[in-house]
Amino acid sequence: MIRIYHNPRCRKSRAGLEYLSSKTQDFEIIDYLKNPLSLDELTSLFKKLDLEPSEMIRKQEQIFKDEFKGKDLSSEEWLKAMAKHPKLIHRPIVEKGDKAVFAQPPETIDQIL
Repeated sequence: MIRIYHNPRCRKSRAGLEYLSSKTQDFEIIDYLKNPLSLDELTSLFKKLDLEPSEMIRKQEQIFKDEFKGKDLSSEEWLKAMAKHPKLIHRPIVEKGDKAVFAQPPETIDQIL
């Protein structure tokens, strides 16, 4: 099953969803702001992404500026921050089986289809 972790208010996330829709209709949309991922789910997802959590932090978010700017957090601490504040997570992320990609640009999705 393909999943897209999506924020409908984000232009880049909508572009990723549109691109994925042009390739297949067999996927699940996860609005991760309405349904935040648990720490275990985030840990699993980041293993599939093969990225450090710090690489997927939205540094322009106010919550980052207020609580995290200038802090040197471990990967686990970043994952806990993302679980508590899902707005910090870059999007969209597309997951299929044991792989996942950060879908910016949207064509990156082709790597796992």
